[in-house]
Amino acid sequence: MKKLRTLLSAAVCIAALAATPFSGSAADSEKIYGTMNIPYAEFYKAEIDDAYTVDAVSSATTKGKWGMNGEGEIVEGTYNNGNGTILGVKFPVEVSSADVDALKGKYDFSPLDSKPTAYKEVALSGDSLSVSKLVDTNGEQTIEGSATVSTNSYYGDYQIKVAGYPENTVLYGVIINTKENDHYAMRHLENIWRSGSYAWSAGIKTVEYHGNHVKYENYASSMGKTVTSVTFITLDGYTTVNVGEQYLPIRFAGEVKAEDASAGTGKTALSLTGFPEDYKKVISADEGLTATETEVSYTNAKPGKYNVNVNDESGKYAPMTAQFLLTTNDIPVKFADGKLTAADGFTADDAANFIKNLATVDINGTSYKATGSKGIKLFKEDGSIDLDATVSDAEVFENSGTYTVTLNSTGYNAPYSFEVNNEAATATTTTKASTTAAKTTSSSSNSPKTGVNGMALPLALLTFAGATAFALRKKND
Repeated sequence: MKKLRTLLSAAVCIAALAATPFSGSAADSEKIYGTMNIPYAEFYKAEIDDAYTVDAVSSATTKGKWGMNGEGEIVEGTYNNGNGTILGVKFPVEVSSADVDALKGKYDFSPLDSKPTAYKEVALSGDSLSVSKLVDTNGEQTIEGSATVSTNSYYGDYQIKVAGYPENTVLYGVIINTKENDHYAMRHLENIWRSGSYAWSAGIKTVEYHGNHVKYENYASSMGKTVTSVTFITLDGYTTVNVGEQYLPIRFAGEVKAEDASAGTGKTALSLTGFPEDYKKVISADEGLTATETEVSYTNAKPGKYNVNVNDESGKYAPMTAQFLLTTNDIPVKFADGKLTAADGFTADDAANFIKNLATVDINGTSYKATGSKGIKLFKEDGSIDLDATVSDAEVFENSGTYTVTLNSTGYNAPYSFEVNNEAATATTTTKASTTAAKTTSSSSNSPKTGVNGMALPLALLTFAGATAFALRKKND
């Protein structure tokens, strides 16, 4: 009988074990490791001592960046509601085996094969989710880095760029830490961006570049604080980068406004409004311009975009900047003999300035940006058209025939148009480059009547001259 009872007890134990969820990743039969969706509020709660609730992020960007959460994509590691809102991150957790089924249904829990390096302890009490501070089995890493602060950002009132942040890894959380012992949680897209850059609104600029309204209430207290470190949460645990002392100048609802005017020699109105009484104004402008509180004057200024800067001598308040255009109706370039050169009556500097300020290039009605790493590179160094030019790996002059090219340059009131003939689009790239003939028609703008006659210089010389003129003209980037 005793032997029978022993066998029955063993059978009951085996049945109980078989009925208990088990994973090879479990530290013991009660703890299971996996990944699950953790809302921002719960993810950050223990990290910043319940300072505030971290909201989800809504994004109306047309490219749907909020949904790009696959491996290597811009918001990798996040999860969303499928309709434009990032809700939080999918992160490793340690849970009780009793909570696994509920977490699968509500938080997309998925078991792991082994214990992760860093994880959060998660428990359920009814519908209430409890999430711990990060458990970092490696121990927090602290490194010395640096940072720069900008108050002129597309995405808010402050943007900090950190050198020394963890690269080639997914950032699940970023926390800005201040000398005053404040901590600010960053969220993907609205706050966390690429290349170590993080931005937020403190209540002055509340609509970002794409037109989205950004959250600012929990960041308003950051004005006037000093950032000393930034903490990053990755799958390897904590990495805190010390950045020295980076002051966040106080933002305010002021404005600096300069009116557009004609290039050459003249002046334009400048107005400064909404400045605090104790703002000690130091006013400056780009090289060759003189600015007071009421006007900007200039001599022989070329067409283009210019800046006026107002700084607080004490450093307490944020600097303010105004941009304005100096414009002309003249077109200082022409396309002749297959090359873009200085138009009759204009100097090489005049033509180079037009080229330097190219904003867009329209080809048969399709518009291409002419600036930045992704902009079209239309001209070769000698000024001839590059018929092998590509944009996003697509050939611009794919087919044979005549193409209408229109150049739109900042500061020039009228575009300049000409035609180019691609006669060998069906041949190989080498053949096309060597056999293509280009021809032009009249410009859509009238030729100018002033300047130096007979100028027709290659693009390389024009570009050099323009760069020299630009360096002399600009004092601020």
